[in-house]
Amino acid sequence: MTPDQINAAATALFEAETTGQQIGLLSLAYPDITMDDAYAVQTRLMALKLAEGRRVIGWKIGLTSRAMQDALGIDIPDSGVLFDDMAFDTGSTVPERRFIEPRVEAEIAFVMDAPLGGADITRDDVLDATAHVCPSLELLDTRILRKDPATGSPRRIFDTISDNAANAGVVLGEARHDPRVVDLRRVGAIVTRDGGVEETGLGAGVLNDPVESVVWLARRMAQYGQRIEPGHVILSGSFIRPIECPPGSAIHADFGDFGEVSISFA
Repeated sequence: MTPDQINAAATALFEAETTGQQIGLLSLAYPDITMDDAYAVQTRLMALKLAEGRRVIGWKIGLTSRAMQDALGIDIPDSGVLFDDMAFDTGSTVPERRFIEPRVEAEIAFVMDAPLGGADITRDDVLDATAHVCPSLELLDTRILRKDPATGSPRRIFDTISDNAANAGVVLGEARHDPRVVDLRRVGAIVTRDGGVEETGLGAGVLNDPVESVVWLARRMAQYGQRIEPGHVILSGSFIRPIECPPGSAIHADFGDFGEVSISFA
């Protein structure tokens, strides 16, 4: 993609989020789009949001499960940016029409105490840089159509990455844990919608170890001259499928001894 095309795609996504009107698939509009192009669109979209006064508070990692990767025909995760206006308190309610097609995922969040960057980051580096881990929900939305109405073509990985990895919000639980003393592979959650169980899962579903997910992110960011900063929240990846959240939905994730987190939708 040319610089003008990247800017046009990012501007269209920015306007889609502002107006609540989805745009068509970028993978159809730009059939030669590459992964680097998609991240360039995401970076340009980030610049537009920063220029509006938003502040980066962290990063999300997506497509960490084998099932989701197989569905999109890829073998690596993706990542997106968390902004300050995406943060919701546990137990709060998302205002009506805030999102277009909201969904939620259950994840283990890392809150960082030190900077983390470089192509040679290790598991121990991640643990040393982490202040604590906690239960969380990621709110997803899509500013791009899930499927092209004319051709039936589904959204591809390039669309998802360009669209800030479908990120829309983050909810952190109040519990705090030392990642060195908790086996994150065995941390699980029972996620309900309106009191009925929708999904269950374990941390091992995230690249076999959520810590390795953060390792992947730090190394990927190094390729683009970025790093994780102190205070950043890192959503390590979902271990459940996305749960649809129509108006009136009440979501609760019970992580057992690890804690709980909830969000409702007006």
